[in-house]
Amino acid sequence: MTISLETIKQLREETGIGMMDCKRALTEANGDLERAKEILREQGLELMEQIGREAYEGRVVSYVHHTGKVGVLVEMSCNTDFAANGDEFIQLANDIALHIASEAPLFVAAEDAPEEVIEAKKAEMRAQLEEQGKPAEIIEKAVEGSINRFLKDSCLLKQQFVKNPEVLIEDMLADLRTKTGENIQVAQFTRFAIETPEDGA
Repeated sequence: MTISLETIKQLREETGIGMMDCKRALTEANGDLERAKEILREQGLELMEQIGREAYEGRVVSYVHHTGKVGVLVEMSCNTDFAANGDEFIQLANDIALHIASEAPLFVAAEDAPEEVIEAKKAEMRAQLEEQGKPAEIIEKAVEGSINRFLKDSCLLKQQFVKNPEVLIEDMLADLRTKTGENIQVAQFTRFAIETPEDGA
């Protein structure tokens, strides 16, 4: 049977397991979510316990664009020093740093967006729609949709990886969690950029 992308995403979100492992489990379970979770457990893949473990180890990686005008520092966290020194962890951290330099996300995840930023965006959108004479119910739906798009575009985890747009950053993290059994996260990042008039500053 064909497993829908929505079902695969739901299992991934509920377990923290990589997309490919979720797809295999759902295929074996004929699309049954609960059975797919059992299959993942039987295969020895950690589910929510993995996500809940404290990540006290990790490393900070840096990336500087060849122009010298954009630089990034990323703090990646995990459970053990062994994982932090692993080639796959380091490669993922470097890829994420490069992605941040290129795509300039504002936050790691939606919950990191300050409430004042969200409210300011909502107020701006409402004012524009009110000027256009839109009904109140239309305005609220439009504002909600606009905020959802803003968060999707601005949050690192929801962005498509710059080197492979078919994969989200959160999927890359989930895949490495599955391989290592570690709670691998992007703890924080800072992007530095020298803007010139030619850049539209």
